[in-house]
Amino acid sequence: MSKILSQKQISTNQSWDWQIVLGIFSLFISVLIGYLLTQSKGVVGIIWVLSIFAGFTLQKSRLCFASAFRDIFLFGSAQNLKGILLGLFISTIAFSFVMYWIIPNPELGSIPSDAHILKTGLSTIIGGVLFGLGMVISGGCVSGSLYRIGEGYVASFVTIVGVIIGLGLLSLTWNWWWDNLISSEKTIWLPAVNGIGYSGSIVITSLLLLIVLLACIFTETKSGQVNFPIQKSDSQLISFRDRTKDIFNKFFSREWPIYVGASVLGITSMFMFMVSHPFGVTGEVFRWSNGLMKLVDISVPVHKGLESLSGCVANASENSSIITISSAMTIGVIPGSLTAALLSREFKIRAPKDLKRYIQSIIGGIMMGYAAGLAIGCTVGSFFSSIPSLSLSGWVFGGSLAVGAFLGVQVIKKI
Repeated sequence: MSKILSQKQISTNQSWDWQIVLGIFSLFISVLIGYLLTQSKGVVGIIWVLSIFAGFTLQKSRLCFASAFRDIFLFGSAQNLKGILLGLFISTIAFSFVMYWIIPNPELGSIPSDAHILKTGLSTIIGGVLFGLGMVISGGCVSGSLYRIGEGYVASFVTIVGVIIGLGLLSLTWNWWWDNLISSEKTIWLPAVNGIGYSGSIVITSLLLLIVLLACIFTETKSGQVNFPIQKSDSQLISFRDRTKDIFNKFFSREWPIYVGASVLGITSMFMFMVSHPFGVTGEVFRWSNGLMKLVDISVPVHKGLESLSGCVANASENSSIITISSAMTIGVIPGSLTAALLSREFKIRAPKDLKRYIQSIIGGIMMGYAAGLAIGCTVGSFFSSIPSLSLSGWVFGGSLAVGAFLGVQVIKKI
């Protein structure tokens, strides 16, 4: 019996080895592409490498905004959201330094054009509620679906197809929204409001994050949620080989705590901001959608006012080049996640057997796509990059996401 188990263990280890080899190969190719892009496209190559790291971080920490909002209402757990709050605090400090370097005196009336400082109003609320509903129904947000494609999730690919369709529908109706709503909405950047400045904006943002944190703790206390500490191994690492292997495992094989992933993602977004603009993935998908509609002879309108807006959708909307900063920022997430999944031996093609799961993915994806276009970004661009940009829109979008997630939980409970 023990001989059979031993042979089975050997077979399992051998099946794992090919993933590590492919993971190293994937990392090498990804970095090589980044080097080549740097030589020919400059900033695009830097963004590609940073996006690879962002995808790696998302996979290692299982950072998904959909689960962060959903778990509060479904399980009474705020563990993921608390990690994201820490990431928001760190990136708020980091973004503020970058914006101060760009606009030292916000009272002069200028705002950092590359920051995700977006229109705030009813369109933000509608977009946030619809996005929150869609991400819970589909089982993942846009960035979460992209990194799960790298892990082998077929349903996540279907979700992205839905996002493309939803963005296409928004593209066809954008001008109506602009004429009737968005054009009259305000862009509110906290440092420029009544002399608040950077220091005051950081204090206000920190207090709001603290209030949300206390609400999370209260929710977990009320639900009886208990977060068990991770048990540490009692084994002593003595040899050089053991110590080296342990460092490798901590970085590549073991799952990262959510607060580490969110903090690293925030810093990565800061570096993206320093060379171009903060992290955002919806803009490139919007461009794919418009391109596909043109291929099938669907007339794509000229989008009114979009060039005057910031945010990831606006950054990519009218760019006709194939290799852009936006494409590098979005596509790079997938090989980054693939590399992380292979090195931790977690890659596996996962295809749902229940047709209902595919229907949920496509419907939720369409909702998210339309909402992300309306809100000029998804949970990454209009929430995780907007709040650190000290834009009021990030808070309005985040609150609306919570409402939509609550509604989404009610829906999935019934299906």
